[in-house]
Amino acid sequence: MTVTRDNPAQALTDADYEALLGFRDELRRFLHWSEQQAVAAGITPAQYQLLLAVRGHVGGAPSIGDIAEHLLLRHHSVVGLVDRAVAADLVERRVDAEDQRLVRLRATPRGAGLLRKLASLHLAELRRMMPVVTPHFVPETGWSRPPR
Repeated sequence: MTVTRDNPAQALTDADYEALLGFRDELRRFLHWSEQQAVAAGITPAQYQLLLAVRGHVGGAPSIGDIAEHLLLRHHSVVGLVDRAVAADLVERRVDAEDQRLVRLRATPRGAGLLRKLASLHLAELRRMMPVVTPHFVPETGWSRPPR
């Protein structure tokens, strides 16, 4: 059965619940693994997420507001995270050349190196997980509810 946004309350099968649980289990395992990798590299999981948001942001160096959107945090929480990351030599602040009111972030060489190492590990782990996670997303593999 295909559940749509217009009709989300259709009856679910046991297989639907099993698929959702399987996906959530794998997601939790990945997040736990990710946190362990960050700590092993000498940074906090939040600092890894910050570095990834800084490097992965589309459109150049992100502002604090951009990072807040990526991390689903409030502006003042990101300011504290950035303060700690600056103190750890992971990121640096730069005043925007066109708008002096804006502060842009970029990774320091140390932060970029840690991110490169951790991102490579994360991509390898995601590739390893794909055969386990894919059945929860791809209808041909047995799950009757494709993502929307």
